[in-house]
Amino acid sequence: QMFTQGVVAVFGDIFIIIGIVIAMLVLNWKLALVTFAVLPILFWIAFWFKLKVRTAFREMRKRLAVVNSYLQENIIGMRIIQLFRREEINYQQFKDHNASLLDSHLKTIFYFAVFFPGVELISAVAIALILWTGGGMILKGALTLGSLVAFILYAERFYRPVRDLAEKYNILQSAMASSERLFKVLDTVPEVLDKPTTIKLDGPVEVIEFKDVSFAYKGGEWVLKNVNFKVNRGQTVAIVGYTGSGKTTLINLLSRFYDVQEGQILLNGTDIRDLQQCDLRHQIAVVQQDVFLFARPVTENIRLQSEIPDERMMQAAQAVSADRFIEKLPEKYDTRLEERGATLSSGERQLLAFARALAHDPPILILDEATSAVDTETEQLIQEAIARLLEGRTAMVIAHRLSTIQRADRIIVLHDGEIREEGTHQELLKKRGLYYKLYQLQYENGS
Repeated sequence: QMFTQGVVAVFGDIFIIIGIVIAMLVLNWKLALVTFAVLPILFWIAFWFKLKVRTAFREMRKRLAVVNSYLQENIIGMRIIQLFRREEINYQQFKDHNASLLDSHLKTIFYFAVFFPGVELISAVAIALILWTGGGMILKGALTLGSLVAFILYAERFYRPVRDLAEKYNILQSAMASSERLFKVLDTVPEVLDKPTTIKLDGPVEVIEFKDVSFAYKGGEWVLKNVNFKVNRGQTVAIVGYTGSGKTTLINLLSRFYDVQEGQILLNGTDIRDLQQCDLRHQIAVVQQDVFLFARPVTENIRLQSEIPDERMMQAAQAVSADRFIEKLPEKYDTRLEERGATLSSGERQLLAFARALAHDPPILILDEATSAVDTETEQLIQEAIARLLEGRTAMVIAHRLSTIQRADRIIVLHDGEIREEGTHQELLKKRGLYYKLYQLQYENGS
């Protein structure tokens, strides 16, 4: 709309104004100067209008974004709102946000209501000055009546594109206010960037090493402190600890969503900061607790645009028992899911996430609380599938349920960002340390 109704029309109006100015100067330069005498006032009003309306449009777009996000939030969380009987409260809050948006619209309209009559008044003053000056010139015989009439018509035609420009400015400012917010997002510099020259990772990943790794989020305390451990090829290493101990941060650092402040994370002895991010993440598949599914067919949710053959995709689904519920869907693998998989249970969404990870066949598999959202029966199916499919694959498992990691080759216990204990399930129980306390706590709660 900005280009079709704004920019193109603006250029047309500018050319018309230039043509009229030349014609007026040729017809009678004295009357032309009289006409242009009011332009400084017009420019001042236009400058004031520009400043006010730009701020108003920015504020209007911000408030519109608040209304849209609040509306989306309430639609997604509709069940919670109904369960806690917040319909009236949230409706009143929505009305408040909407009233704020209306106020910003009215403020914008007010500036236009001042500006347009101002332009009309200035054009009327200019015509009056032309009549006064031109009338005097006619009386003196310096100007004919026909020339004065022609000049008045030119003057009226001169101010018409000026008014049109003001109307187009409305469209332009609306577009600029929207584009400013868009470009602010597009111009955001990524926190993690590849180096100008990177190294290609050759061969399979034989070892993952966290070497003296310390990390803190911006302006925060250290989340990880001097963490050291290795994961050899084919090993399954479990990471446990209380909430906030830094378990998920380890995974985020390995996936390079953040860079470490101190220490190194090495793959086959190569710092991951020396690798391209796409090359690094090609080696890793992460299954998270909060599974994101797209409003697309089951096949696309498993493939994620990768060229995975149907046979391998179905084998992955069968391996994690996801085919049990997929086959019951109306169109099976071609069934289009609702947004975020709303029609599936949490366990079914989790199984699809497992199928997605296994279909991509990554050398490194990361499970981040991946079984905490499923029931006991589904968890058992997943554990059986994982036991078969992790053979020869490097895996890091973050779990709250200690029963799911008892067969891990090694268990690392994190506490306050530090490794407190390390060993197998039985070795850690014999130490009667932090892991033993966690195990006893879960055992008592389970009983």
